[in-house]
Amino acid sequence: MAMAGSNRGPSARVLLQQCLRARLQVKPAEPGSEAEWVEIQRGLIIYVCFFKGASEEIIPKIVDTLVNVKLSETEGGKYVSILDLPGSILIIPQATLGGKVKGRSMQYHSNVEKEIGMELYSQFVTQCERELSANTKCAESGAVLKHGTYGNRQVLKVDTNGPFTHVIEF
Repeated sequence: MAMAGSNRGPSARVLLQQCLRARLQVKPAEPGSEAEWVEIQRGLIIYVCFFKGASEEIIPKIVDTLVNVKLSETEGGKYVSILDLPGSILIIPQATLGGKVKGRSMQYHSNVEKEIGMELYSQFVTQCERELSANTKCAESGAVLKHGTYGNRQVLKVDTNGPFTHVIEF
């Protein structure tokens, strides 16, 4: 985590968005095959980008924060964690969260190298799956975790109950 006064920037940037339903295309249609989609019902979309210098040590902190932060709104208007809702999770790798404007273009020089990013993303997904499956409320409610494919362009369709979006840096 970037400390105040530290020259080192963040290891990761995450954007959270609650949803009523989300569908993510994980494989485009090709001749002879239809597009493949993953889908969740009510829950949380997690867009994640890792920066240069990020390592696997940061993953447990990110996962713990994201599954326990009280940003999911209940029917009664109370805010609870995604585990307490309980809700599903859709994880989307989002390298564009690392972009910086230079002139009239976007540059992504701060992003982690693709191979390292792919490994960190895989570990992040695995640890989120563990947290969701270990939670009794989520298991009983049928909450699921779905995820996108690292390094591919993906189509996203979302129904939200408000543009309820938060950015968190680690």
